[in-house]
Amino acid sequence: QVQLVESGGGLVQAGGSLRLSCVASGRTFSSYFMGWFRQAPGKEREFVAAISWNADSTYYADSVKGRFTISRDNAKNTIYLQLNSLKPEDTAVYYCARRSDGTYYYTTPRSYDYWGRGTQVTVSS
Repeated sequence: QVQLVESGGGLVQAGGSLRLSCVASGRTFSSYFMGWFRQAPGKEREFVAAISWNADSTYYADSVKGRFTISRDNAKNTIYLQLNSLKPEDTAVYYCARRSDGTYYYTTPRSYDYWGRGTQVTVSS
């Protein structure tokens, strides 16, 4: 059983920063491509960022490129998402997920099998 637990969300003013963490249980964490998604009220879950198993490759949605940074520490079974220059439109619940199915594109939620419960990020104007 794999469990993913996010933390680090909160309320921040526009222009501020937050650092999200996602701790995974299980010994095979380091073998997996991992992603961050977000979901705002009334909207579909959308891709934010992803990172390869060895951190050699990172990927970002256009809306966060240059502001967010994904990283991982396999020794700690943890991935991170640094959120800088936050905007009110970044307000959402942020989820981390483990990718298991390479059939689907990495921006597609169907490509991921395990998900955390999410952490709320609220950006005030």
